[in-house]
Amino acid sequence: MPRAARGAASHQRHKRVMDAARGYRGSRNRLYRTAVEAVHRAGKYSYRDRRQRRREFRRLWIVRVNAAARAEGLSYSRLMAGLRRAGVLLDRKMLAEMAVHDQEGFRRLAQVARSA
Repeated sequence: MPRAARGAASHQRHKRVMDAARGYRGSRNRLYRTAVEAVHRAGKYSYRDRRQRRREFRRLWIVRVNAAARAEGLSYSRLMAGLRRAGVLLDRKMLAEMAVHDQEGFRRLAQVARSA
């Protein structure tokens, strides 16, 4: 019985890893075993950091909305509670955009939140 020839499968697997390791420094883009570790670790970091990026952006938006709200004489929590009571369905990302690029619109929203 002939032995199983798996050259094509392992060549494809090596190629996939080495392609993913392109641009890495030193032996990480040349040696398969080192490249496997580097690609695996890079995948773990990118998975973790996709979640961290969302977290960090939310924190940034909250800081920006808070600063704009305080300029209007409101705290962040009172602004958000007032907007919720008034039925304004803008998320923090949009509120932060308004705070930076449309101060007059944000001022009107703050009035709505204050009166609600």
